[in-house]
Amino acid sequence: MVSKLKRILLGRPLKSTELGEQKLRKTKALAILSSDALSSVAYGPEQILLVLVTVSAAAFWYSIPIGIGVLVLLLALILSYRQIIYAYSRGGGAYVVSKENLGLSYGLVAGGSLLVDYILTVAVSVSAGTDAITSAFPSLHEHKVSIAVVFVIFITILNLRGVTESASVLAYPVYLFVLALFILIAVGLYDIATGKIPPESHTAIGTPVAGISLFLLLRAFASGSSALTGVEAISNAIPNFKDPAPRNASRTLMAMGLLLAVLFSGIVFLAYYYGVTPKAQVTVVSQIAEMTFGRHFMYYFIQGTTALILILAANTGYSAFPLLAVNLAKDKFIPRMFTVRGDRLGYSNGIIILGILSILLIVVFGGETEQLIPLYAVGVFIPFTLSQTGMIVKWFRQKPPGWLPKLLINLTGALISFIVSMMFFITKFSQVWPVLVFLPAIIYLFHRIKKHYEDVGEQLRLATCEPVAPIQGNVIIVPVSGITHVVEHSLNYAQSLKAEQIIAVYVPFERDEEMRFEEKWSKWKPEVRLVTLHSPYRSIIQPLMRFIDSVQRKANDAHYQVTVIIPQFIPKKGWHNILHNQTSLMIRTRLLFRKDVIVTTVPYHLKK
Repeated sequence: MVSKLKRILLGRPLKSTELGEQKLRKTKALAILSSDALSSVAYGPEQILLVLVTVSAAAFWYSIPIGIGVLVLLLALILSYRQIIYAYSRGGGAYVVSKENLGLSYGLVAGGSLLVDYILTVAVSVSAGTDAITSAFPSLHEHKVSIAVVFVIFITILNLRGVTESASVLAYPVYLFVLALFILIAVGLYDIATGKIPPESHTAIGTPVAGISLFLLLRAFASGSSALTGVEAISNAIPNFKDPAPRNASRTLMAMGLLLAVLFSGIVFLAYYYGVTPKAQVTVVSQIAEMTFGRHFMYYFIQGTTALILILAANTGYSAFPLLAVNLAKDKFIPRMFTVRGDRLGYSNGIIILGILSILLIVVFGGETEQLIPLYAVGVFIPFTLSQTGMIVKWFRQKPPGWLPKLLINLTGALISFIVSMMFFITKFSQVWPVLVFLPAIIYLFHRIKKHYEDVGEQLRLATCEPVAPIQGNVIIVPVSGITHVVEHSLNYAQSLKAEQIIAVYVPFERDEEMRFEEKWSKWKPEVRLVTLHSPYRSIIQPLMRFIDSVQRKANDAHYQVTVIIPQFIPKKGWHNILHNQTSLMIRTRLLFRKDVIVTTVPYHLKK
């Protein structure tokens, strides 16, 4: 039943040789890897206005120079990550760049930041998309947590079906969103040019505003820079591209940068010229669309595509998180299960873990994840800063032909990214302070996992492992619950091993029961020694464990191996298991942690 449901949801398993067919063309890669960056157009300009409105609506004209500053940072990041793509074509992005050029600790800071950031990407994007839906349909507002969770489950299943299949589905909403915003910006500019929008709707550029300060402008710039989250995703996902992967990834990155620049500039300008003021229940894009088209088809088309891309922006996290996890797992900093490909050749463990953690965030914060946007943004700008700095070190060390312009690009990106990061810490410390807690905790966890893998490797390696003591014989203990075919089957197996001694152990709760069973056993299997352990407190596990311990102490002195053979019958139908006591499972679980005890289960399959 479970396997059938899995096939319905995920599709048929793919052979390893079909991996090449799962690589992405540029058009599909642009859709699934740029959705996070492009979707931030829906809330990045709004973040600028939310800071400026604390002074007055007259300060909104500052959004224009602030927007230009964001575009300068975008250009520096695009050119820088283009260089990273060619220099580190196997993927890994900021983690690999920082680790190889700045050192392991910086690499782990970048990797840990990005892992958490991709979880936030999913939670914030889906919640923002749900907000766009509830803006258009306010009656759904009270159900937004449930709606968001359903969307996360849908995107998780879609990604488990494979990269190309998810890209095929997600490409249409992304390109529809781009088309919708191009139409909105074009019509808005036309209305402005024809005088439909009165100039008095906004404050003229250059108007003096009381209370404005450089600190507040930097704060607004840092908030607006949240529109650049997701820019690094393509550099992490280079292995997902068709060959030549670096060139295709580079061209996709440039296309994303161009689209993001045009859409961001258009929304910032329209918001300024229309004199839009941010509201709690209605997004800035929603207000612009309503003022441009009214509440007609185009308004709902823009709101619908905006909601879709905000939700599907989560897919950037699903594309980048598993690949980053693979790089960390290969270096033994997170569990190796993240390196395993699933039935559909995707790194399914990473996809599932990302979905579960994102749902937890949405539920814990009640879908109100806008308070996570600063944490989300600073989680990106720390790796931005480290990757740019790492590339600066790389150019200084290697000095390849034409290295100086490359260094200047990275230096610009590093300085601006550092300033943005500091502004987040200074101005929004109450929202970003958790990064100072979870980053050290994650790095500590990374090192503990690495230490575990090193310890395991050292103990398993023949060259360093302690010499194995010779085994002179074998003592077999068989826990029995009665005289049945299950027990008979297990005893026959034990006798086939030609052990020095076979001991059947029975745990009765009453003395009369003990005597009756001993009498029956002496007639049935007199050649097998029976030990009865009366248990007045009706515990089977504790008396059995004590007996095994006593046998093991004597066996160790004689260099004998203790083996516990557990009889277990297997019902024909899986659900029948809930009708039976799982005593054998409990015994096996306890014994797995006993040193020098071998545990063997002998199954007996029932026919009906």
